[in-house]
Amino acid sequence: MRSAPRSTPATSSAPTPAEPLAHQVLAGLAQHRIATTSQLRRMLRPDGTRQLMSRVLNRLRTEGFVDCTVLPDANRTRTNAWYLTPDGARLTRDLPVLRGRPPYPITSTTAASLKTPHTLAVLRAHLAFAEDARRLGHEHGPWDWTPEVSHSIGEGERIVADAVMYYTVAESEHRRKLRAFVEVDRSTMSSERLAVKLIEYARLFQYEAQPVGRRRQAAAGPAWLRWYPVFPRVLFVLTGASRARLENRMSDLQAMVAQHPLVSALAREVRLGAAVLEDLEQHGPARDVWQPLAGGKPRAWTDL
Repeated sequence: MRSAPRSTPATSSAPTPAEPLAHQVLAGLAQHRIATTSQLRRMLRPDGTRQLMSRVLNRLRTEGFVDCTVLPDANRTRTNAWYLTPDGARLTRDLPVLRGRPPYPITSTTAASLKTPHTLAVLRAHLAFAEDARRLGHEHGPWDWTPEVSHSIGEGERIVADAVMYYTVAESEHRRKLRAFVEVDRSTMSSERLAVKLIEYARLFQYEAQPVGRRRQAAAGPAWLRWYPVFPRVLFVLTGASRARLENRMSDLQAMVAQHPLVSALAREVRLGAAVLEDLEQHGPARDVWQPLAGGKPRAWTDL
């Protein structure tokens, strides 16, 4: 069962070149599960060459620590998606940047092919935020994006966020530490099922864990306070369909906010937004590409 994220994440905007690149590649794959050569370069060495990353990956593959699956491509260009082998996963367990994170190894090409489309889409969203952060002088690096974070919402049920994002806005002498639950939707589920995710976040917002083995003496407060000083924003990143269909899905999310009492209560306290992944990649998440789910004009995610 997947655990909650670390309470104090790393905040470096990019790994230092002083760290061995091979170690960073192993840590990056342990954190993000699967990534293409290009994504690893953009994540770990944005100013480096593809050839440098390829050499490191091929050496790690020869040593038995990573393997890859070839992505289907209409243009017939070979694109490798890399993941840790069981030996590679064991090697990364004690890395400082991953302390407290359970390993999520992908142990076969078949498993990789099943997980690849969604996992790579989630990583695309992270890279959009990371590249925006570098451009703006903010802090958001590979270890500030934790995929597949699970929390109890009561009655034996759990919510699993596609990612929890930690982001520091640095403006002159002021620093704002922001957090967000990120849901990446590739239009593979019904619009109604997507909107139901908002109910799950509303339940998490209200859920209070009950003490075990003794009577409850006083309200302990919401369970999420164990990990977050304030409840993170909830950001939906949509892709995989026409612009009209994606806008309809955003409208359905807004309807859930307006019509469901629990979600309406959540929206009064928590900032909720949705955007198209391709807009994040083309313009950057800091632009006015986010639709507030509680209504209003598009704006930056930090201004929802």
